[in-house]
Amino acid sequence: MDKNSVYRTNVIGAGEVGRAVSVDMDNDSIHKTNVTFWDTKGNEVLGATALPLYGAFVSEENCGLFGDVSGKKMLEIGCGSGQSLQYLGERKAGELWGMDISANQLEKTAQVLASSGLSARLICSPMEAECGIPEDYFDFVYSVYAIGWTTDLEGTFSRIASYLKKDGTFIFSWSHPIHKCVVAENDRLAFKKCYFDESWYSVSLDDSTLTLSDRKLSTYVNALAKAGFVIEQMIEQSDEELLQARDDNSDFAKKAKMLPVTFVIKARKL
Repeated sequence: MDKNSVYRTNVIGAGEVGRAVSVDMDNDSIHKTNVTFWDTKGNEVLGATALPLYGAFVSEENCGLFGDVSGKKMLEIGCGSGQSLQYLGERKAGELWGMDISANQLEKTAQVLASSGLSARLICSPMEAECGIPEDYFDFVYSVYAIGWTTDLEGTFSRIASYLKKDGTFIFSWSHPIHKCVVAENDRLAFKKCYFDESWYSVSLDDSTLTLSDRKLSTYVNALAKAGFVIEQMIEQSDEELLQARDDNSDFAKKAKMLPVTFVIKARKL
């Protein structure tokens, strides 16, 4: 076995993946790998998670984290295929902006919004980089299953804080780190990965490669605090209505009944 290989139980929505390869932390190479992934196979392999869903078994329609967005200025980090921007635009958001590292994803966003008579200012850039987004401008910055791709969490949260008005709201979701450590085996849950391991790794899925790091929950919380946010709400429980509606007996659904598979944080800029 390759000494650099490590066990990974899940990659976002991709399920069991087994061995992955540890990689050095290099921003440029990580960005290049992930841009290629999302320009080619990303949606085919991982699908698209978008509002009203924050991820598996957590819904905005039940959580109500945004409230009334009428007339509000919205920026999405990692806008993907555009469905979340469409969701908020149809709820009368005043101004839509989206950022994504993949030009292919931004093309899909423009098409989705145009089909609904909507438009957005779209920017192709890593979320860590300075890219001309105005400061002290937005009422909401949000990200649905995209923040975890950043190579610089503290820097990204600091930039997001700069985009928001005072008392502006930041909402984001990502795969819960406990979910990434546990697998279902013979009707039992078993730990297969160390929760504290935040090393970067690459994994091949459907002839494509992506690179990620599994961060601890405290890493997100502490980075928010350092960037000047106060957490107003955190959601990690699976929604019982959504579990029942799915009505399946998969290992993933079994896990979701016993431990969190998604977490959502709502924070306010001080």
